[in-house]
Amino acid sequence: MTYCVGMVLDRGLVMMSDTRTNSGVDNISVFRKMFSWHVPGERIITMMTAGNLATTQAVVSQLEERNKAPGERRPSLLEAPTMFQVATIVGNLLRDVIERRQDDGGPSGEGPRFTASIIIAGQIRGMEPRLFMVYPEGNFIEASFDTPFFQIGETKYGRPILLRGYEPTMTFEDAVKLLMVSFDSTLAANLSVGLPFDLMVIERDRFEPLHQRRITKDDPYFKQISSSWSEALRQAFHSLPDYSFDPPAVAAEIE
Repeated sequence: MTYCVGMVLDRGLVMMSDTRTNSGVDNISVFRKMFSWHVPGERIITMMTAGNLATTQAVVSQLEERNKAPGERRPSLLEAPTMFQVATIVGNLLRDVIERRQDDGGPSGEGPRFTASIIIAGQIRGMEPRLFMVYPEGNFIEASFDTPFFQIGETKYGRPILLRGYEPTMTFEDAVKLLMVSFDSTLAANLSVGLPFDLMVIERDRFEPLHQRRITKDDPYFKQISSSWSEALRQAFHSLPDYSFDPPAVAAEIE
């Protein structure tokens, strides 16, 4: 399992992904799940993946091959005229890869093991930053005012944090802080999500990463966020009204 989040802000886009891949508790590996391509001054595209590792690596490898020689291998993300077309290319490729692997698996019913989902984010010059979530079937949805962020993978533990803390006008710094808390909550609750994390910040009309880094287990900021958040939760809990086993007082009748 994994955990990836893509978020739309007024200022641009913020994305974070974990790197843990496991096939059982005794077979844990680290694999990058965030991939990015940009043409300075023209476009930036970032993709995050969750699901079967062989499937997602096949999709990324084919996209990389097309991007290396876009004039010869098409369709290429570097030639797509809109982010909608970028999502269409990725969706079609993901569906085709899954179908081929299911066909190769024969009638044994093992096809669903090869499923995957993808978050696509980016901006092409002259257009708005856009965020999409691509399903295994190849179809996709776009982030909107009502749904300003997408999660894939192990989503349930970090989602309440995002729902309560997100604001479209927040700064990039606050957005990163919010994602750190969301990932820390997920990390504490599920062993299938793990460090290091990859972070990408895309500023509107910049067409290259504003900020990009890998967050390791020794990262001082993440360690401070984790410990401070735990302490803040304990303080908030103890500040709540105490429960009493005594029967509630009966209000006096008003004559």
